[in-house]
Amino acid sequence: MNEFKRNATETPLKDLIDKFLKAYRLDGKMKEMDVLNGWKDMMGIAVANRTEKLYIRNRILHIKMSSSVMRDELAHGKQIILLRVNEYAGSKIIDDVWFE
Repeated sequence: MNEFKRNATETPLKDLIDKFLKAYRLDGKMKEMDVLNGWKDMMGIAVANRTEKLYIRNRILHIKMSSSVMRDELAHGKQIILLRVNEYAGSKIIDDVWFE
């Protein structure tokens, strides 16, 4: 008798974690954290190095830049940022971008 043998009734760990996150409504927060951690991949090194503060609150991405010139350039391309962030997350997690 093998105690490590898989039964047909067992559920994969990934499915259990997904159910847990949805049950406690943490799946959206996990996506937000993935986006914040992937900022460098989405926007590039130059933007990431000049980003001082980055957070999501009430479906709004707040960005504080150390360079006023780069902040103005990014403000003109808000729609591109919205598209990249939501595409990276796999669903629409932000509705707007605000610059501080």
